[in-house]
Amino acid sequence: MLSYLFNNPLLFIIYMVSLLAAISIHEFSHAYVADYLGDPTPRLQGRLKLDPRVHIDGIGLLFLLLIGFGWGKPVEFDPYNLKNPQKDAALISIAGPVSNFILAIILSILLRLLILFKLNILLTIGMFIFLPMMQMNLVLGVFNLLPIHPLDGFKIVGGILNQEKAKEWYGLQRWGMLFLLALIIPIGGSSMLDGILRPAIAFLFKLLVPFNLSGGII
Repeated sequence: MLSYLFNNPLLFIIYMVSLLAAISIHEFSHAYVADYLGDPTPRLQGRLKLDPRVHIDGIGLLFLLLIGFGWGKPVEFDPYNLKNPQKDAALISIAGPVSNFILAIILSILLRLLILFKLNILLTIGMFIFLPMMQMNLVLGVFNLLPIHPLDGFKIVGGILNQEKAKEWYGLQRWGMLFLLALIIPIGGSSMLDGILRPAIAFLFKLLVPFNLSGGII
């Protein structure tokens, strides 16, 4: 993405805004669901807002720009404030990826409406803005569903398992970053993470975008 800064500054700005928006709605959704389930921690920490400034981690954003892997500021919650800590933690975790998928679907619907009403000028603008936003949200949503700590998928799996299996599962938490690094490190020019994410993201993107990149309507 950083290459766009020199080749196409306007596209770089759009991707940056899309990234900030995707991270903000992702983290806000975690905070909102935690608050809804009875934990005031995110509210007390000022996380119940869509302001990117409260959700962006500076170092995480820098890593995203430089190597394509980074993070937002995690939403903290106190499991002792939850009625069912195991299940509720899974609901809080899944809220982030779901919010990204919902936003991508809304953008897809807007594009289809522009096509339906033949608003070609708005469609051109919409493609330029909405496609990067859809891409960023799909990337963030799919990536966070991986069942590896500290990603959301880890707690989602923990919420599905019974208590005995969940204890065994959470025992893997200390190895999470090692697993993640093993997936990120490129081997032969490509990483295992890229091999896992790229097909899933490409499938969802093709499913949601109502035209191919050459401009033909599907």
